Amino acid sequence: MSPTDAGTGKVLEVSELSIDFVTDSGAVPAVKGVDFSVKAGEILAIVGESGSGKSVTARTALGIMAENGAARGAVYLQGQNMLTASGAQLRAARGRDVSMVFQEPSTALNPVYTVGWQIMEGIRAHTRMSKKEARSRVIEAMGQVGIPDPERRVDYYPHQFSGGQKQRVVIAAALAMKPSLIVADEPTTALDVTVQAEILALLREVRDELGTAIVIITHNMGVVADIADRVIVMNKGLVVEQAAATTLFENPGQDYTRSLLAAVPHLGRNSASEGLTERPHAQSKVLVEAKDLYIHYPGRLGAPGFTAVDEVSFRIHAGEVYGLVGESGSGKTTIGRTIAGLNRMTAGSLQVLGYEMAEFKERSFKPLRQDIGFVFQDPAASFNPQLTIGECVAEPLNVHRELTPRATRDKVAALLESVQLPSSYAGRYPHELSGGQRQRASLARALALDPKLLIADEPTSALDVSVQAKVLELFKQLQQEHGFAALFISHDLAVVDMLASWVGVLLRGKLVEEGLGSAVLSAPKNPYTQRLIASLPVPDPREQAKRRALIEELNRNS
Repeated sequence: MSPTDAGTGKVLEVSELSIDFVTDSGAVPAVKGVDFSVKAGEILAIVGESGSGKSVTARTALGIMAENGAARGAVYLQGQNMLTASGAQLRAARGRDVSMVFQEPSTALNPVYTVGWQIMEGIRAHTRMSKKEARSRVIEAMGQVGIPDPERRVDYYPHQFSGGQKQRVVIAAALAMKPSLIVADEPTTALDVTVQAEILALLREVRDELGTAIVIITHNMGVVADIADRVIVMNKGLVVEQAAATTLFENPGQDYTRSLLAAVPHLGRNSASEGLTERPHAQSKVLVEAKDLYIHYPGRLGAPGFTAVDEVSFRIHAGEVYGLVGESGSGKTTIGRTIAGLNRMTAGSLQVLGYEMAEFKERSFKPLRQDIGFVFQDPAASFNPQLTIGECVAEPLNVHRELTPRATRDKVAALLESVQLPSSYAGRYPHELSGGQRQRASLARALALDPKLLIADEPTSALDVSVQAKVLELFKQLQQEHGFAALFISHDLAVVDMLASWVGVLLRGKLVEEGLGSAVLSAPKNPYTQRLIASLPVPDPREQAKRRALIEELNRNS
């Protein structure tokens, strides 16, 4: 046992931790002399940008280390040094003393087994419980995390749960052995703001009811303000600041911390509709017009169908950014893909650049594709990994333009420069760029043909807050320079407020509110919009406490 944790209530103590990764070019330091501890019932947030060392540091609590990683120092979990523990000791500690909640539940859960079976496997690996006892423990854990009807849903497969419910299942798996410490690695990054608020509330309940210590790794300062008791800020492998949450937000001591806080989008700050009293582009040409748009997916093998978009009407004018917000499953991505000709509509009318999509035929629509750009949520998945960035950006040019190889290279170089990437990056492959750099390249590809309309589907949701701020500023600048109209799809209202002058709110396929961004986001009329805004975390612990109380009141009245 470490000499410092006896009688102090410390569940985890990290002492002089340094981690290097051995590469062909030599050792690369990832963590440098980190010290911190976590007490029972405490929530510690470790924040920083990608590459800061926060995930590598936290995972040492489980004895998780990459094959080329070498660690020095000590990581005491319940008195046992996880850096020197044997394989058998590590296996015994995982689940019993410490559990992990991963960022992406879809990859953490095996799609071919029921969730109950997967959680039971962890329990039975660490205890001598019978199958019946383990199943009862799983049902109890699923009930603790708020999954309805756990006795029946214990036999569901992962695909039968929504994104937020899958994250609850992963938390249930972490709770199943009642560990003293939970490490949550970006547990809310890909979730809608309302679901995120529910998951954060759940983690607080786990702490309050079970006394579990929690280490949460995140780049979202709003999440930190919502949940953390204490905060560690990391940059380039170093702890640059460590303080109580209220102290850090009210009086940050380091420039790096201040820059992280300044990068967080705020409703009403730098708003695209600030000072406007009417729709600014109302007199310009209508590029997209939906009238009672209806999109229905028929069920298969006797299963009921699903209505994704239910009689939605809206317009997008030339030169304007239309923000479409809503939770997952609200129909916003379906609308964006239908405008781009990637989905088919069922009924109503949808005119895109003068073309009626109800009469869609690929041959007649193809000439219009060059006037529509698309920026996907995950550029890593939308780029061909076998092509260079230059070849990816050149794809639209090769399809729609007849340029010489030299002219294509010059155009690609100019596009990369326009999105603030060096033209030399044309020779790199997608995996050689960071997330923010890949999204810039995705913007360059979308702008290759000088489109009249650009559709951006959650283009910044997976980016660090500082990188997100740079990409959003770049998007705003490019839109003003090129004058294209844009449909900006997001679940983050602060991001939409920054870019869009006109905003529509979707709920289960219906447009429940629409208007000037300043009106919709500062004085929402629909209870759903009110709940969305209340669920948006802000980097201020005191303000966040008020928002939690408002959410509880809205939930009671709904």
